[in-house]
Amino acid sequence: MTAGRRWRPALAPALVLRHDRVRGADLLVLPERVVVLEGQAGRIVGLCDGTRTVGRIVAELTERYPGAPVATEVPAFLDRLHQEGWLR
Repeated sequence: MTAGRRWRPALAPALVLRHDRVRGADLLVLPERVVVLEGQAGRIVGLCDGTRTVGRIVAELTERYPGAPVATEVPAFLDRLHQEGWLR
């Protein structure tokens, strides 16, 4: 993992999170492409506003989705987005 639980993830400056009503999906709009976010990924990315730590994001999602493997999957997901350069 490249970033710890105290990291405050935020979208990289050139990216935008949008909801596509036609597809019924959240999209991560990059300068030269669009990434369709599946499942709860859009909600997770939406919490990445630069004010919440990874620990706080995990805590909020654990409260919303009891029993889901949030503590392990969310930090790994955010780390992958960070490695792609989509989160700073």
